[in-house]
Amino acid sequence: MPKRHLTDPVDLLREHGMQVTVQRLAVLRAVSQRPHLTADDIEKMVRTEIGTVSRQAVYDTLAVLTANGLIRRIQPAHSPARFEDRVDDNHHHVVCRQCGRVADVDCAVGSAPCLEPAHRHGFVIDEAEVMYWGLCPDCQIAR
Repeated sequence: MPKRHLTDPVDLLREHGMQVTVQRLAVLRAVSQRPHLTADDIEKMVRTEIGTVSRQAVYDTLAVLTANGLIRRIQPAHSPARFEDRVDDNHHHVVCRQCGRVADVDCAVGSAPCLEPAHRHGFVIDEAEVMYWGLCPDCQIAR
């Protein structure tokens, strides 16, 4: 599956008709550099890059970038929300039960077969979330 690589966040914001701000640029870079981070982890990266920034500014930026389709929010069970910049396809995730590590998993067959359920119940389906659970390689070794 193709992944949109964040090459120029300024152009990306402008393409979506959004104002370019230091906070938005820093958040986009953090999400692109380390997908599947929590908001708190992104906040730390943004602070390292630009200095003082409020937690609320980071949360607001994450919300606006998600609402505009520049990043994707996922929330595995019993875990805080995580963010990624892979938004141009319908992919899934695998989560380690022990350490919480998250990785992308492409659809099993075809481009997005999971969007064709046995019964739609009248819904127009545009996204499916599948979460696989198990132990990552590091946690398997630790056991």
